[in-house]
Amino acid sequence: MSQENQQFEDTNSVDNLAISKQSQENSLTEVLRFALIALLIVLPVRWFIAQPFIVSGASMENTFHNNEYLIVDQVSYRFEQPERGDVVVFRYPKDHSKFFIKRIIGLPGETVKISGQAVTIINEENKEGFTLTEPYASIGAKDNDVETTLGEEQYFVLGDNRDHSSDSRVWGVLSRDEIVGRAFLRLYPPTRASILPGDSNFNN
Repeated sequence: MSQENQQFEDTNSVDNLAISKQSQENSLTEVLRFALIALLIVLPVRWFIAQPFIVSGASMENTFHNNEYLIVDQVSYRFEQPERGDVVVFRYPKDHSKFFIKRIIGLPGETVKISGQAVTIINEENKEGFTLTEPYASIGAKDNDVETTLGEEQYFVLGDNRDHSSDSRVWGVLSRDEIVGRAFLRLYPPTRASILPGDSNFNN
């Protein structure tokens, strides 16, 4: 083999190596670009629109079970007020690093009276009060005697599994700014997938 041919082959190998290295750099650049775009899309959604949560514990049975996977709507309450019967995820008032899921029972300005298993709401429209009908609630023999008048931006929340729930009967009222959002989708398990799981259709 001539020296000239040898030099040609060596130069060609260097060119191929340079092309391969450039291709790898281009691939890495594309991966980084894709990751950046994904972050720019996902993070705002996660922070401002919707968040995933996993149910932990039995306080909302039989409406929600342990390890169910939920998507929480964080947008709606920017434009409308929470309503009675909404199932909400919120920061635990005693420790904001923890998140709870409960059902809204009392609204701002109302008085909530609990006597035994009966929950009575007193407000401007019902000065004599009315007793809630709660088909979603699992209530045993445990007695409760509570009376709370809510201020502005305050809510009274209860777990559906009343005998196994730490809620407003125990730690007091929930402030509006502690509410993360409303349970919007149940994605897991697939057999229980639903939109607005736990919707109660309150009339009052």
